Amino acid sequence: MAVDLLLGLQWGDEGKGKIVDVLTGNYDIIARFQGGPNAGHTLIFDGHKHVLHTIPSGIFHKTALNVVGNGVVIDPVIFKKELENLDKHKVDYTSKLLISRKAHLILPTHRLLDAASETSKGKAKIGSTLKGIGPTYMDKTGRNGMRVGDLELKNWKDKYHALTAKHLGMLDYFNIKIDYNLEELEAEFDKGIEKLRTLQFIDSEEFLNQAIKSNKTILAEGAQGSLLDIDFGTYPFVTSSNTTAAGACTGLGVAPNRIKDVYGIFKAYTTRVGSGPFPTELFDKDGEEMARIGQEFGATTGRPRRCGWLDLVALKYAVDVNGVTQLMMMKGDVLSGFDTLKICTSYNYKGKEISHFPYNIEPENVSVNYSEFKGWDEDLTKMTSAEQLPKNLMDYVAFIEKETGVPVKIVSVGPDRKQTIVR
Repeated sequence: MAVDLLLGLQWGDEGKGKIVDVLTGNYDIIARFQGGPNAGHTLIFDGHKHVLHTIPSGIFHKTALNVVGNGVVIDPVIFKKELENLDKHKVDYTSKLLISRKAHLILPTHRLLDAASETSKGKAKIGSTLKGIGPTYMDKTGRNGMRVGDLELKNWKDKYHALTAKHLGMLDYFNIKIDYNLEELEAEFDKGIEKLRTLQFIDSEEFLNQAIKSNKTILAEGAQGSLLDIDFGTYPFVTSSNTTAAGACTGLGVAPNRIKDVYGIFKAYTTRVGSGPFPTELFDKDGEEMARIGQEFGATTGRPRRCGWLDLVALKYAVDVNGVTQLMMMKGDVLSGFDTLKICTSYNYKGKEISHFPYNIEPENVSVNYSEFKGWDEDLTKMTSAEQLPKNLMDYVAFIEKETGVPVKIVSVGPDRKQTIVR
């Protein structure tokens, strides 16, 4: 049995958590393959809002197994809080949440380094979530990181103290005053480790490949978005991992020929949190209205999201890089009430019109060209079938399908799992 893959096609916050939750009933295993607590996957059902940062979004289903893969970085402190929130809702996760031994651990000093590094950049900040993600991946590639499997070794504390001492020396290098109490941070960390130890650690690549051979259905869940990929995103304003389809192979230990369907999630418009170029960003009432209706605030940081029209140049780029086979459009309901909608169909790049995503999209190099569409006034949130969707919305969807060459199989018309129309 092959692995299906679900990932975001923009700068994150596309609504991946909701769609994983909707699709979980079709799968035996849900597996996160990269990122860490910088992710914020929001799920709304039965009148409750849940935000997951590290735990796969299939955890609320009774039968699915959930795997945190080797490509993920785990902060035991935040992970403990996530588990405690599941305890409140009486979610039995001990038998269905499995952790890869090869996943790296975020130490308290990783977070301190993140804060110092970001502060040192001044106006050139990249918009880090300050969760210690970058420094943890740096230790991973520097070959001295700590992994979950180390917790099963007798000398894991020695390794922890050696790495912490190294980090404290690096903090001195930044020469930036950061107030912290390491004893308090380590006390929290130790409690998080204790909670983490209650879960089952696995050799995840062996587990998943055996599951494939046993014809188990697997959905790989990505975090952040394709335009934040360390290689293919808007560097340096990117995350520290591969958020694209290739990251699922390295982040889970499955071969490329095991990937079958690639579900690409995108918003009917575009948003971005933090710093970085954003060609279709709006600074007018339309942008304010998108942010207000869409409640555009980061699920992890609470930061307001920047809003703009759909960027088809960037979307086609993400479709190609990931080999997307099905598109899923989120937040179509937010655009109800706009008289005119716009889609960016090409860029003016250094004086020449182009339709591909170039090396640099900073505003001094790029301006955008738009196609306009008639809007719709209907309230989509009560609609339950594709036949009810307004013609102007379907024209908007048809244009996206034509330009990308990929069918839009799902149109989301609200935040609840029930507000999902399958075409």
